Amino acid sequence: MSYSFRIRPATSRDAAVAAQTLGRAFADYPFTRHTVDARDHQDRVLALQRLFLAEIGLRCGKVWVSDDVAAVAVWTTPLSTGLDAAFGEIAEQVTDLYGDRADVAARADEATAHLRPTDPVWYLATVGVAPTSQGRGLGRAVLEPELAAAEDHGRAAYLETSSPANVAFYERLGFEVTGSVSLPDDGPKVWAMVRRPRTAAGRVS
Repeated sequence: MSYSFRIRPATSRDAAVAAQTLGRAFADYPFTRHTVDARDHQDRVLALQRLFLAEIGLRCGKVWVSDDVAAVAVWTTPLSTGLDAAFGEIAEQVTDLYGDRADVAARADEATAHLRPTDPVWYLATVGVAPTSQGRGLGRAVLEPELAAAEDHGRAAYLETSSPANVAFYERLGFEVTGSVSLPDDGPKVWAMVRRPRTAAGRVS
């Protein structure tokens, strides 16, 4: 069976629906379950996704969606500006949304810090497909524009995942595992993955 869909850059008008898509996609994600308060967990995950989309993805990075916003991918890139200020502005809200898992989330971030590349990379912050739309190739499709951009600039793409099934999916897209860590506080395992450019003759401008 073949499917037809269009992938396009997101706008601010997509933020609410895109957050809903990501909230549903991450409802039982191991990392999110570990780092976000179990009380009103789904509402907190939705609020975190909405905040990140509006203040980081749309403001500083790149956000791609399917035309029906059933698939969403959020990136930051070496071309992104204002990230430090944007993260600083939302830090208190993020901590509040983590709730009683805020310290756990902080330790998780510290535990994964050594996995991240020191060179500028295309960083896949989050990607999700609504459960009812999975199996149509939307996950791959919504990632392709920025994977191509990273390739054009001769830069690697980087991500972290706590889902073993995701590891296999990203390997099919050309990523390879470069490290892993089991999170403290009885947390899940996190894999770091890099997709290296096929040619080093790129540019960043």
